[in-house]
Amino acid sequence: MATCSRIVWRVLTGSQRQLRGSSHKDVIQRSVPVRTFAAFKAMKKKREEEKEVKKEKRVIDDKDRHKPFGKTAWVPVDDVYVMRFYPRIIHAPADAIDLLKSYQVLDFTPKDQPVYIDLKLNMLLEKKKRVDPFVSIIQLPHIFKTKINKVLVFTEDANQVREAQVNGAMMAGGAELIQPILDDEISADFYVAVPDMMQKILPLKNKLRKKFPKNKRGSVGTNIPKMLDLFKTGHEFMVESECFIRTQIATLDMDKDHIYENLKLILKDVCTRRPADMGPFIERAIIASQTSEALWFRSEDVLLNPAEEGEELKEA
Repeated sequence: MATCSRIVWRVLTGSQRQLRGSSHKDVIQRSVPVRTFAAFKAMKKKREEEKEVKKEKRVIDDKDRHKPFGKTAWVPVDDVYVMRFYPRIIHAPADAIDLLKSYQVLDFTPKDQPVYIDLKLNMLLEKKKRVDPFVSIIQLPHIFKTKINKVLVFTEDANQVREAQVNGAMMAGGAELIQPILDDEISADFYVAVPDMMQKILPLKNKLRKKFPKNKRGSVGTNIPKMLDLFKTGHEFMVESECFIRTQIATLDMDKDHIYENLKLILKDVCTRRPADMGPFIERAIIASQTSEALWFRSEDVLLNPAEEGEELKEA
């Protein structure tokens, strides 16, 4: 009797499977143990832990060593040497300027060639944030440009228009200048405006982009002669490629002290953009003339406080 009941049960269960349309594949899938998914979860967790464990960068302290790690010596003894065997020479700013002048004499290159600096800035902040790229214009103590910048003044006051024209503005006017600028009939190197004109010239924002007057750049104000003095002969530089500043600071025929003073003012202006809670802002500084090799120099020497500069001179 028990055997008959088992046979009947098998027949009934088989017919139910056929009615449901289940296949052999479905039976196999239903029979997969849950343990497989648990194992997959454990493997995934293990991989995440392996990613978190990063190999720490090895920091080698060369202090008080007779030679740098992996190098031949601190300084080469010959004039010709393989650069990779010795640490990079980082010059004092004044010595770097002297070397540029000596290269010009040896190479018979033009005396009035431009001198450039290339700065790499530390723009990183906490939580993957960055310092916003900036544009700055400053009045250098020793001007090297021969061409005066064209400055357009936005104002509707007749007295301010006359004042702008007397102080060397290329053009001065109100809303009537908007359409000619949009049509590329009028173009200037810099644009300044009085506060009352800011709402009226908003249609030019997309056209002028970085040249659009802003309070931060000093191109919005009521002191028109002061703004014109700055922008007519001012020197502009900006952050490129997220963290680099590449700009001319002088010409090589200028006096060494004049080149140094221009360099000092630009570096100080750059460091004013450093957030208060950050460390050194300039990671790497290079100076070069148009035809010379690039020389690395210590930017921190230029940024010393007056008291520290006096102590350094006494020690020398």
